[in-house]
Amino acid sequence: MWTLTIAAQEHYTAADSTFVTQLLTEARSLSRTTNFPLHFARKFIGRPYVAHTLEVYDPEQLVVNTRQLDCTTLVENVTALTLCAYRNLYTWRDYLNALVQMRYRHGKLDGYTSRLHYFTDWIEDNTRKELVSEVQQETQPFTALQTISVNYMSRHPEAYKALSRHPEFTPLIAAQEDSLNGRTYRYIPKYEVRNTTLLRNVVRDGDIIAITCSKPGLDIAHLGFAVWRNDGLHLLNASQLHKQVVEEPMTLGQYLSKHPSHTGIRIVRIQK
Repeated sequence: MWTLTIAAQEHYTAADSTFVTQLLTEARSLSRTTNFPLHFARKFIGRPYVAHTLEVYDPEQLVVNTRQLDCTTLVENVTALTLCAYRNLYTWRDYLNALVQMRYRHGKLDGYTSRLHYFTDWIEDNTRKELVSEVQQETQPFTALQTISVNYMSRHPEAYKALSRHPEFTPLIAAQEDSLNGRTYRYIPKYEVRNTTLLRNVVRDGDIIAITCSKPGLDIAHLGFAVWRNDGLHLLNASQLHKQVVEEPMTLGQYLSKHPSHTGIRIVRIQK
């Protein structure tokens, strides 16, 4: 399905490889009806929230950190594991291959600017690779339209270690931003995120939830996985507030209402 050509550019610990190998070995014996995204995501519950774990090496390396997670690395780790399980690939090398394919443009690690930094770009690139698909429809509850206008990275290079060290990267990032700007996507506004039959038919357990926002220069504020309970939709996420990976005790609708800049959700599904 994929090949890896970056053996000299990997960074991980024995704990990471042991954990991933154990999860994939266990997955061999699970029923094919298992909800793999939720199954794997729940294995990370309780692990600490730590930001910027990928911003470590210069030049860019494939960083695997299953011990400390932010919202993006949680989604990427779980997605890589799920892709392996869906495709009956159960080795550590299979997992690394999946991570490279997903994290980097065209599945090729070619420096910092090859990483898919904006989640809209991540969705688009991984849709082309048939690893994920975005749920889009012109009917309820997708009643809102997001027009992409991103520039945060190029406007704030001082906030990114690699851009501070390498100002020559900033024009490349700006060009990537420009390629996204003006694209439109339908999303579910936060007032529609309620415990309804309609929403339950649209959003599935284990879908990736990308929270849209009104913050200037950004497209997505936060990521996690959909979890349905009796009282409604909840978010399994690497939480800065809770300082660890949690299934939020409040519903997603309540969570969104507490963040004025959050406008709604986009839904992304890992492809079998």
